[in-house]
Amino acid sequence: MATVTLKGNAIHTSGNLPEIGTTAPDFTLAKSDLSDSKLSDYKGKKVVMNIFHSIDTGTCANSVRQFNLEAAELDNTIVLCISRDLPFAMNRFCGAEGIDNVETLSDFKDWNFGKSYGLEYIDGPIQGLLSRAIVVLNEDGKIIYTEQVQETADEPNYKAALEALMDA
Repeated sequence: MATVTLKGNAIHTSGNLPEIGTTAPDFTLAKSDLSDSKLSDYKGKKVVMNIFHSIDTGTCANSVRQFNLEAAELDNTIVLCISRDLPFAMNRFCGAEGIDNVETLSDFKDWNFGKSYGLEYIDGPIQGLLSRAIVVLNEDGKIIYTEQVQETADEPNYKAALEALMDA
């Protein structure tokens, strides 16, 4: 279990992020059209997982905007923006913002992603949602960078995640 804060108050997640150097756990998440997406679908590409609790909060929305900008410059890389939001909410946001360089995925169906990555909040006012985190994978699906943001209201370290991609 990891401990992070929300406005300075401790909240806990269901586990810890998978270790750097290990193979990322596969998942099945819902795409914007409600079809299934699996991590194995991205084999051979570098993957940035931008994980957050809701697209309708300022910090989460900013992370999607920032990665959308950065993704346009990345070769052989896909940015997956993952939350438990319904795909309809993520489609609405991306359409209104003109965001088209990232793929939004939802863990709303079975909540297995949050459990297998140790990111489900198990207490506090946002219990059941996903903790803000970044997971970066190389083309072989190995984890090369992780960050679980300690203060939920803070943005992730975009620079460190992108540098990990360049070193992969």
